[in-house]
Formats: sequence, structure tokens, C-alpha cells
Amino acid sequence: MATYYDIFNGDADGICALQQLRLEEPRASVLVTGTKRDVRLLDGVTAAAGDELTVLDISLKSNAAGVQRLLEAGARLRYFDHHAAGEMPRHVNLSAFIDTAPDTCTSLIVDRYLGGRRRLWAVVAAFGDNLSGPARRAAAGLDLEEGEVERLRELGEYINYNAYGETVDDLHYHPADLFETVSHYSDPLDFISGEPVYEVLRAALADDTERAATVTPQAVSGGTALYVLPDAAWSRRIHGFFANQLARQHPQRAHALLVCQEGGYTVSVRAPIASPGGADTLCMKFDTGGGRQAAAGINRLPEADFSRFAAEFSKAYPG
Repeated sequence: MATYYDIFNGDADGICALQQLRLEEPRASVLVTGTKRDVRLLDGVTAAAGDELTVLDISLKSNAAGVQRLLEAGARLRYFDHHAAGEMPRHVNLSAFIDTAPDTCTSLIVDRYLGGRRRLWAVVAAFGDNLSGPARRAAAGLDLEEGEVERLRELGEYINYNAYGETVDDLHYHPADLFETVSHYSDPLDFISGEPVYEVLRAALADDTERAATVTPQAVSGGTALYVLPDAAWSRRIHGFFANQLARQHPQRAHALLVCQEGGYTVSVRAPIASPGGADTLCMKFDTGGGRQAAAGINRLPEADFSRFAAEFSKAYPG
């Protein structure tokens, strides 16, 4: 018998994209996920001829070797993503739905694939990915009150916040466990009103945000601001949300948040919301860098490369 695998980024976009699909196409599957930066998830998957894999919100470029290996083994892959894809494999067993436009996310791609069914979860994901405009446009035809839209925004931000950390030990919930909890709710508003997980994440985010508010930028120019956060679990959890928050507060400015780690940094970059481009190009100049046009990162920036990154960041966004 065929084995089904659901392989997804542990952030709001990956979880909500899978939620949409499984509400419409229920099936028992092996869940493969991790922190937001665990993007080479296919490396840990061994599949055989006839097995079916659904891949959501992880870069095909980063997983090219795994994709090729699994296709050669006879597995069938359905791939939804909005990150830079690199060279697209041509294979009868690969169905790819990839859109790298800066105003979309994987859940909005899945929303198109499903013809708008389960759109509430796409709205949650878009808010979580800091795509407020697209999220509100998607919500416009759903007969929601403004207070309900705001609750969906908060839910997206809370789920997304949970994905950030060096390892899953930094997270409040393992993303696979969080998806399993989410999977019981066809309506995200019911999740908000009836699920204790929501309140746990709300309180935890508020606590970490209070710590982040004490951090001042290390360098500010006309077009950029660069922050360095300490080596701490709260820093690793909050840097993605904090970067999105700063981007909304200063839409004309690009932001870089560096979290100290032994011998270097983890980096998150947000392009200016007013002109969302170039973040992926910047980060891919460094080993372990990747992402999308509006938001990207570097998994490990050596300490010796700090000055080069700061210079490239300022050059990419001169203001």
C-alpha cells in the first residue's frame, strides 16, 4: 500500500496550507516538519514507488537533491511553495504549484488550487506571513466583522511566532503537534474561542515582545535598520515577529535582525513593505541564505562576515 507524507514548514503558512488541503482531502499521513528554518525536510524522507508526498512552503531549490532522489525512487510529489525554486525538474510524477510573487504565500496558492474553499485558513496564514494587504483582500468576500478579521490576524501571528527557534526545544509546541490540534477545527474562529493553545501562545508572545521592546538598533540609515539580539531562547522565538512588527511600523525601511549564536548569527531580513523586493537576493549572497523577495534569512552568518553583511544590506536598500 502507498504511504502518504505531508511535509510542511512549521510556520503559519505551512500549517494553514496543510489544514486547507486536509479539510478538503482527508487522509492519514506521515507528518514531516520542524522549525521555520528547517527547510531541507526532504533529506529525512525515504519513500518508495507509489508513495505520495505533499510538500508545502519549503524551497524547492533547497530540496532539489531530495526531490530528484524521491522522483527516481518512483514517488509522486505535489509541491506548493512561494520561495525561489531554482531550476524546475521535469518529471511526470511532479506537480508543482509555485508562485514567487512578493504578495502571495503558500496558503494563498493552495487557496487558488482549491477554488477558495477553506479560505479562512488562507487569511490566517497570510497575516502570519506579514501579508496584511493580501490577507484583507482574501477576507473581503467572507462576510466577516472587523473584530473577526483582527482575531484571524492575531491567530496567524501566534502560529507563526511558534515556529521560530534554533531547535524545536525553543518552541512552545512542536509544529506537528500544533497542526494536529489545528486539524480538529474547520473554522479558525472556533479554534480561537475553544482552544487553550491560543491563550498560551498569546501570553508567551506578549512576554517575549516586552523583552524585544528594550532592544535598540545597532545601526540605522535612511533605508535600513539593523538589530542584534542576544543569544537567548526568547530572542530566537521573537525575531521573526519582531522583524514583521518593525516592518509595519516603518514601511519605507528594510530591517535586519541578527540573533547571536556561538561563532556567528542567525539573520532575518524584511524588505520595505512599500517596495517588497530583494531580500532573497541579498541573503543568497551568503552560505545558508534563502527565502523570498519580501522576507528572507541566513541560517548561520559567521562572525567574520558581519561587516560584509552590513555593507551588502545597506547597498541593497540605500533609501
